[in-house]
Amino acid sequence: MPKTNKRMFKKLESKTKVYLVVIGLLLVILCLYEEALILPSIIVYTVLLIYTFWINSKRIGELSKHIYDLTINVDTVAKNTLINSPFPLIILETDGNVIWKSSNFNTEFENTEINTYLDEISKEVKMSIENGEDKGIDKQLKIGEKTYHIIGEYIKSKANKEKTEYMMTLYFLDITSNVNLELAYNNSKSCVGILMIDNYEEIIQRVSDEEKPKLTATIETTMYNWATTTGGIMIKTDRDTFVYIFEQKYLEEIEENKFSILDTVKEIDIDIDIPLTLSIAISTDGESNYEKYKSAGEAIDIVLGRGGDQAVVRKNGKYIFYGGRTQEVEKRTKVKARTISTALEKLISESDNVIVMGHMNPDMDCIGASLGIYRLAKTLDKEVYIVNNLAGANLENFAEAIEKEEEYKDVIIDKTQALAKITPETLLVVVDTHKISYVEAPELLEETEKIVVIDHHRRSTDFIENSILTFHEVYASSACELVTEILQYSENTIELSKIETESLYAGIMMDTKNFTFKTGVRTFEAAAYLRKFGVDIVKVKKWFQSSLENYKLIANIVKNAEIINETIGISKYETEDKNASLICAKAADELLTISDITASFVIGNTGEKICISGRSIGDINVQVILEKLRRRRTHNACRGTIRRNNNGRSKK
Repeated sequence: MPKTNKRMFKKLESKTKVYLVVIGLLLVILCLYEEALILPSIIVYTVLLIYTFWINSKRIGELSKHIYDLTINVDTVAKNTLINSPFPLIILETDGNVIWKSSNFNTEFENTEINTYLDEISKEVKMSIENGEDKGIDKQLKIGEKTYHIIGEYIKSKANKEKTEYMMTLYFLDITSNVNLELAYNNSKSCVGILMIDNYEEIIQRVSDEEKPKLTATIETTMYNWATTTGGIMIKTDRDTFVYIFEQKYLEEIEENKFSILDTVKEIDIDIDIPLTLSIAISTDGESNYEKYKSAGEAIDIVLGRGGDQAVVRKNGKYIFYGGRTQEVEKRTKVKARTISTALEKLISESDNVIVMGHMNPDMDCIGASLGIYRLAKTLDKEVYIVNNLAGANLENFAEAIEKEEEYKDVIIDKTQALAKITPETLLVVVDTHKISYVEAPELLEETEKIVVIDHHRRSTDFIENSILTFHEVYASSACELVTEILQYSENTIELSKIETESLYAGIMMDTKNFTFKTGVRTFEAAAYLRKFGVDIVKVKKWFQSSLENYKLIANIVKNAEIINETIGISKYETEDKNASLICAKAADELLTISDITASFVIGNTGEKICISGRSIGDINVQVILEKLRRRRTHNACRGTIRRNNNGRSKK
């Protein structure tokens, strides 16, 4: 069959083809029975074919005309919709070349430098294209006094060997009223805060009876006046505690002023040398005021665990700290130590076994505290293990000493062995840290609900929340001091071995820099208790001796230090070293021995991460500085890109 006829048959509908085939077969059958019908059959079938093709052509023509008319109408409507769009609309290429913009767009942004914002959008689109993301634009942008929801699509406009250009159509939807309404709603929400005078008991005991009512009245007046400036209400719930409720719209102003009440309270005139300090916790987390109050209660524990004299705001599960410049003042009671000692003994007695865990890269404070808890558990006749890796911890001298002790050969185990020994009935005692990310084996925290935390560091947001007993005293010099108090007030007679006594004493010595830093009355009481068991001071001093190589490294770091603002020493350890954190810590300590330096920072590289060690003996709170650096690093790691989610809306 000729190609022309084949194309003609292709244009026919399938059912028409079937009819023609059936008719053709019937005519053939008739011709077989009656030869006289051959010629009439051919004529009839030919006429039928001609008629079929004529009808089909006529139908296609009518359909084509209908589609053409419809296309013209759709194009006209589409063009009219674009031209008369009620929203500002612009079509441009990703290189910034504007193809077309609506009259509403010109009117809307007549007095606005809109090109700056278009350049920003183009850059984000290019980044999205480079990242291979879906071709959707959906973002919120404030332009001048208005907020717009910008939506659109982009497609390839032209391509050459060098680069491909994309064209995008953007709609600018004015959502200012919605944003303002949402802002007004959020601003009207309540914030709940808890304020506590840190050293109320100590100060009230030192002032005269005549001055006590006056001091109390001054404190209350100061607190109430501050609350009045934010339109909030403040209620005194205890002698040293206030509950503060106010609208969220005032929170930004309070944060901008860096919680000025912290300094105002310190300025209250008292005839003693100790200034009043205040701790504040404010929470916006929670649907009801009760939930916000509970959240603030959790936050105030963190503030007190960080030493007080500071404020924390809890938003969306995150903590933002302010203040914290005052040195901690010892204000612990022996009653708490006795209570903790009794409770810990009971928990040990009720457990199948005990595992003691310190922090990564353990120091003498961590090891000494671990050995102290070990002796307490052994006195109660419990199976006990210590999870710590002494290898590479710069404790070579101590490691050699403890290897000679037969009792500890199978006591100090690694993470793998600990995971094999822990059960839901195991008591896990964490010493010298409260951070989940800093313990020697974080996996152990998931294996038992019976967890005890003993620590003296300023509290972090990464704390172990599910502990059943916490002895967290930021005013203590060391974890060894806290453990020594637990042993001292134990209901059982504790017989410390020589190395255990010396380890506890060495831990206190290390963290107090030979009893010169953060040393209180309780520190000397703990040291005196340990001396009764006999401590070889010379032996302890040898544990802290460094190799000549390490000493040279530290000396070189100190030599290359730069002095900032005449009081801050900054240096770096340039060699990649798995023990860089320990070297940096020692170098930071050494920098503080230089006159006029009140704070020091040393940065190093462990090979897996960058570490910074900060030390201070003045008014500078290095923890607050390092926390801000950590938050900034996290923020910079989160780079926004335009992308589509499953619902077709983009996120940044």
